[in-house]
Amino acid sequence: MENKTKLLGAAFFCAALFCAGIVRAQDPIIQTKYTADPAPIVHNDTVFLYTGHDEDDAQGYGFKMLDWQLYTSTDMVNWTDHGPVASTKDFAWRQRDNGAWAAQVVERGGKFYMYCPLHGNGIGVLVSDSPYGPFKDPIGKPLVWQKEHWDDIDPTVFIDDDGQAYMYWGNPNLYYVTLNDDMISYRGPIVRVGKLEHYQEGPWFYKRKGKYYLAYASTCCPEGIGYAMAKYPTGPWEVKGYIMRPTDRTRGNHPGIIDYKGKSYVFGQNYDLLRIEMEEHHERRSVSVAEMHYNADGTIQEVPYFKDTRLEQVEAFDPYRRVEAETMAWGYGLKTSKFSDGKGVYVHSIDDGDSLRLRGVDFGRRGAKRFTACVASAKGGCSIEIHLDHAGGPLVGTLQVEPTGGQDSYREMACEVSGAKKTHDLVFVFRGAGKDLMQWDWWRFE
Repeated sequence: MENKTKLLGAAFFCAALFCAGIVRAQDPIIQTKYTADPAPIVHNDTVFLYTGHDEDDAQGYGFKMLDWQLYTSTDMVNWTDHGPVASTKDFAWRQRDNGAWAAQVVERGGKFYMYCPLHGNGIGVLVSDSPYGPFKDPIGKPLVWQKEHWDDIDPTVFIDDDGQAYMYWGNPNLYYVTLNDDMISYRGPIVRVGKLEHYQEGPWFYKRKGKYYLAYASTCCPEGIGYAMAKYPTGPWEVKGYIMRPTDRTRGNHPGIIDYKGKSYVFGQNYDLLRIEMEEHHERRSVSVAEMHYNADGTIQEVPYFKDTRLEQVEAFDPYRRVEAETMAWGYGLKTSKFSDGKGVYVHSIDDGDSLRLRGVDFGRRGAKRFTACVASAKGGCSIEIHLDHAGGPLVGTLQVEPTGGQDSYREMACEVSGAKKTHDLVFVFRGAGKDLMQWDWWRFE
């Protein structure tokens, strides 16, 4: 990342203005990785957001995508990183590693089915007993692969009220099949719907109040998010217009739509995070989300571009528990990785002046008295400043980080806290000489 200090300073300044209510732009919700192709589901009152993953070294207009990531949230603004949950390597029959394009996960009968396009190798399916994985290939072959063309990408699966499941997919043509109850096979022919008006790729199939919806990336390029409606799950589809119009402010898009805690949301993707670093184009995308609204007749009100929206938090964040350090609303410049044993995720690439922010943290009327963090640091001599509201806001505590014997040797360390009461944004600012000051596993307030 070129000239990281300068870039972080600009992002840091924008974040501070945002916290103060001066800037209302909605930034990408994940900043520690490049993410694409959002596929949200709601399970146990939690949003599980599965995404594709553009690698940091993707060049130009070529995609470099090797795995699928998982993030969770209960408030829509603070997201916990669970790392990769599946990759192209989970399909032994694949012919290449690159090509982990837009996947979707659905739940049925206590199992979670992940439908994955492997670009140029058709569409496969994985299954798990948990939304966190591990996901395994139950059939050892593609679920769908029309070898005469490369249309087989971007599957979307919906289970209707009568239990019948359908899978749509395709670029530039739209297809569907009727899935069997086992969710890993289908009956009947592959039906070619063709190309709806404005349809490009990335369909998202769902039902709301008796009406069927098909949202999709529309036109190219730039791509907006269009949608069609139908009375039946197999159409005919009537194109209604745009959920989000195409704009030169971004090149591609890809919808994922849910209802959660009384609100409706549309997820999409853009290059806004890349634009903090450079104007040069590379396929390094980032997922964003905005609230959307329906009209009385079921049509969808057009949503402004993500940067022109403000995402409201749906519940306060509880700091009086073990919180994984990879939970954040903003952490540009930081990175996350899974531990070598595959159990858990940690935050790293922590340099002097970097910061990590959470929104809407409720410290209560009595307030916090103590802060504990589990960190690892080879050199020590660094610290975590605890600020309220923004990075220049009130300082309520400073955790001095001592040497732990190595970057992989974790220890719990604590400090006193004063003045952290009621609800504020919480910002951790890292201080120390140089780069890679520490690795961070978790934290809690008392």
